[in-house]
Amino acid sequence: CDVEAIIQLYGKFGIQKAAQQLDGVFAFALIDKEKQRVYFVRDPYGVRPLFRLENADDIVAVCSEAKGLIDLGHELRSRCKIKPFPPRTIAEYELLKNGKVRFIKEEAYYQLGEKPNFEPFIQYTDLAPANVLQNIRTLLTGSVKKRLMSDRRIGCLLSGGLDSSLIAALLVKLAKEEGLPYKVQSFAVGMGESPDIIAARQVAKHIGTEHHEVLFTPEDVTDLLDSVLYHIETPDITTTRASIGMYFVSKYIQDNTDTIVLFSGEGADELAQGYIYFRDAPSPEAAHEESFRLLSDIYLYDGLRADRTTAAHSLELRVPFLDLQFTNYFLSLPAEMRQPKDGIEKHLLRSAFDNDDLLPKNILWRHKEAFSDGVTTVKRSLFNIIQDWVDERIDAEALKKSAQTFSHCPPTSKEALYYRMVFEKKYPGCAESFMPYFWMPRWTNVADPSA
Repeated sequence: CDVEAIIQLYGKFGIQKAAQQLDGVFAFALIDKEKQRVYFVRDPYGVRPLFRLENADDIVAVCSEAKGLIDLGHELRSRCKIKPFPPRTIAEYELLKNGKVRFIKEEAYYQLGEKPNFEPFIQYTDLAPANVLQNIRTLLTGSVKKRLMSDRRIGCLLSGGLDSSLIAALLVKLAKEEGLPYKVQSFAVGMGESPDIIAARQVAKHIGTEHHEVLFTPEDVTDLLDSVLYHIETPDITTTRASIGMYFVSKYIQDNTDTIVLFSGEGADELAQGYIYFRDAPSPEAAHEESFRLLSDIYLYDGLRADRTTAAHSLELRVPFLDLQFTNYFLSLPAEMRQPKDGIEKHLLRSAFDNDDLLPKNILWRHKEAFSDGVTTVKRSLFNIIQDWVDERIDAEALKKSAQTFSHCPPTSKEALYYRMVFEKKYPGCAESFMPYFWMPRWTNVADPSA
């Protein structure tokens, strides 16, 4: 299977170069009995999850989900911390004769934005220095094409926003060229005639997918909320809100279709400065630094949400926007070129696909929609539904005491407090490790993190 490639690379080059040669997403453990070494490695953007029990003197424990480490013996947990294993990192341990281990070192094998070391799918010499828009099209198309390898049926998430629509359109185009023996299924989630449902319907008709509209009610939101918090393993407000629809649509896909591999638009907002607050960046350099920060931490927020909600339903997510060749090229462009232009976020990315018929123009230039607003109605947004429900279950006195109860990222709303209380029941004492800060927009004074 594909795991053999790792062993062959390790045997020929050693662990550092083996990791650098992998063009993919992964979290793996490799045990070398001959050298008495144990290695743990995670992909550059942390698309695939990995958690580790840290600070133990003579053991190491890892798992793809934190919940697999929570139930270790109390004595062991009292002197250790469960932490997300950092992306783009190799950890090395010595395997001792008594079956215990000794930590040796931990080091990065890749820096975000640097040129990948593997043999590139698209040669950098094939790119035209004067034609940035053509290069963006070439690299994003190549990113989707290389991810078509699959023994299982491929589908796509389709919100009707720019990111998922671009990926869906490229996927359908390439699937026809490659001769996939089935029609690509697309999936939109929302309430009634929400903006996302309407836009996704138009895109699906334009590109010709077998389209599914997955509708949910306010009752579905509150019924699933605790399960979502259990699966995503974070009390972050934005991440939790955005996970609800994705969890619901993933459940539908598992229950009603034979699609297993899902393409999605995750990573575009972080890479291409898609969040609305990027319009307020004080300088191109500040916007570039913020984009870098978001990409560095995506495994704790949007990446975590995307992986966990789909994996909870045995689906495999593929995210072309986080392709190493594509991100390396995009981040190498001048900072001022990547900023929002004329009040339009992701202007450069939109411009790259403006002269073909890949998407309808109103979709290609559709403004950024907060997830809470996109999946619900104008009258009542998703966060309003949650807040009304939580308001009946959390009293004002508990909220007043929340800063004393939770010193790290103290909840400032009943909604945040509810998330934290559910989280602490499942993952006691883990909030600081799993959520170093609340995801919040920069350069603007807002109390609510919704985009």
